[in-house]
Amino acid sequence: MLTLPAVFIPLLLPFQPLFHPKTWAKAQCLLQGAILTPGKRTVTAALRVLGLAGDRDFAKYHHVISTSSMRRLNRAHWSPRQVSQTLLRLLLDHLDSGSGPLVFGLDETLERRWGKRIRARGIYRDAVRSSHTHISTSSMRRLVKASGLRWVSLMWLAPIPWANRVWALPILTALAPSERFYRAQGRQAKKLTDWARQMILQLRRWLPQRALVVVGDASYAALELLHFCQALRQPVTVVTRLRLDAALYAPAAPRQPGQRGRPRGKGVRLPTFRQAQCTALQARLQDSATPWQAVVVPWYDGQQRALEIASDTALWYHSGLAVVPLRWVLIRDPLGELRPQALLCTDQETAPAQIVAWFVQRWQGEVTFQEGRAHLGLETQRQWSDQAIARATPALLGLFSWVTLAAQLLQETAPFPSHSAAWYAKPLPTFSDALGLVRQRLWFGSENFCMSPARPDVAQIPRSLFARLIDTLCYAA
Repeated sequence: MLTLPAVFIPLLLPFQPLFHPKTWAKAQCLLQGAILTPGKRTVTAALRVLGLAGDRDFAKYHHVISTSSMRRLNRAHWSPRQVSQTLLRLLLDHLDSGSGPLVFGLDETLERRWGKRIRARGIYRDAVRSSHTHISTSSMRRLVKASGLRWVSLMWLAPIPWANRVWALPILTALAPSERFYRAQGRQAKKLTDWARQMILQLRRWLPQRALVVVGDASYAALELLHFCQALRQPVTVVTRLRLDAALYAPAAPRQPGQRGRPRGKGVRLPTFRQAQCTALQARLQDSATPWQAVVVPWYDGQQRALEIASDTALWYHSGLAVVPLRWVLIRDPLGELRPQALLCTDQETAPAQIVAWFVQRWQGEVTFQEGRAHLGLETQRQWSDQAIARATPALLGLFSWVTLAAQLLQETAPFPSHSAAWYAKPLPTFSDALGLVRQRLWFGSENFCMSPARPDVAQIPRSLFARLIDTLCYAA
């Protein structure tokens, strides 16, 4: 088995107290195997790439030994939440500049899985395969559904110096079961906003003194969630989409001396074009007197894009729910290529251009999910028990963050190689380059080459290691 290079030791020692000593040795083996294995990320694939295919006691790698008893992997006593907290601390120690708020993305993804014994699966819209199709002058959406598991992931939108862009690093991922799963248990279904509320509260407990910003899509534009984040002792700023038909109100008028009754929570509804049956935001889009500000913001493809924005503060209210003060931002494309849309921010003092820049960064979460499928074997697991399923996918997404952090340490001591070619000029490294760099150090940075000269013309590769390299290449698919 490979010897773990010394450069990775500081990134693993903080996790050691979270596991039983015997379990910790197995966990390090599975970590190396998950990084080196191409294709499916199963326990047996990880053992094979480490040269343990002949170990007849392979079942021990499916177990986690607690301090009280030996149980299966799906019933282990180690806490994934503590692992997430430790991972977040490591990321902040090495990548946080210490200035400004920490920006996190909140997004969900579908892990396509099928099996009668997977109880938490459901039938969901597949956002990756669904698209818009244009028929004549009308635009229609091609809806594709798939069976799978729905995951909600909280990711730190961290600037990566050697990539010269923001990456979404998963730190906390939770399984959001289908409504059928809750009906079978006789329980009320838990909504996405409920999972988001719990994850944001956990994040605030981990980072009680830092300014936090959470960016999400329209699924999290719910008054209950926004009010919860504002009502915390240390509020968390939320940036998300805002419906163009949202009912916005002016602040309540000051209370007059001697006025009786309960204080009003809101003022009059913002003016609309009643003859056109428009809401306040739609009216602003149609009003020629709306003051538009030209801004240039970083866009999804890493380029700069010119937009026009209009912004103001208001109160969002719905009958029976709390009033949420917010800043809304209307966005329109001067070239007419993008449809107008609206954003909201629960911090009314935030600059409109900053709100747009934060919202654009949330797209990196989709990139992370795609990189996980392409390079970390996401959706290739074969567990079917509830507890094993609930831990396997978060572990693979967390591996994305750990590999990024390991590459950060490696590039501090040597130039970062970029896997480019004459037909593919890659100016900056991507995650595939980071993963390749970590794999290279795992393969050739161990003590297997300690007997070679300092500058060898020919490296003496042990026969067992050479056989594993050939075996990995031949069965890479």
